[in-house]
Amino acid sequence: MYEAIRNYRPNNEQEEADRRAILAFLDRNPDALLRTNEIAHLTSSAIVVNATMTKVLFAFHNIYQSWSWVGGHNDGDPDFLAVALREAKEETGVENIRPYSDDVFMLDVIYVQHHVKRGRFVSDHLHLNVTYLLIADETDNLRIKHDENAGVRWFPIDAVLDHVGEERMKPVYGKAFDAIRRIRASEGVKEGNSHD
Repeated sequence: MYEAIRNYRPNNEQEEADRRAILAFLDRNPDALLRTNEIAHLTSSAIVVNATMTKVLFAFHNIYQSWSWVGGHNDGDPDFLAVALREAKEETGVENIRPYSDDVFMLDVIYVQHHVKRGRFVSDHLHLNVTYLLIADETDNLRIKHDENAGVRWFPIDAVLDHVGEERMKPVYGKAFDAIRRIRASEGVKEGNSHD
């Protein structure tokens, strides 16, 4: 069930440490896919880019009051990519969206501060987060998901961090954008070209 995490090749020391921590937690917690585990649980996120990988689609998150990636809780679903795709569509309204690759793009253990969600107190906990890189059609209509976000917008990758209010997330996004720049350089992706 967790082969995607076991087979993931970390890009740096942080991801290696987080991968070890996630796998150790999964070995000890059979309910890691469920929110009933109030210490940590699995989540799936997406970095959604346009075909030329020059723009990223972010949503303004109601709880964190910041522009951020899209994604959500697995809630029992072991198919991380399916969850990431579903959440990306639900939170942005974009329909024409596909994985850049079926492989995991990033792994992160993310601290989530206590908050109130739908009138219920949620304690501090960790998200054991699996991220995928998705390609979307930037001409698709965007739609706000009012119970989750207050805005959906394309940003130039080189400028989006100026709009992120969550300081703890900037290194995570920066790592993603550096990896995207490496992909663009290695594949020669330019305006008008896309990965097939």
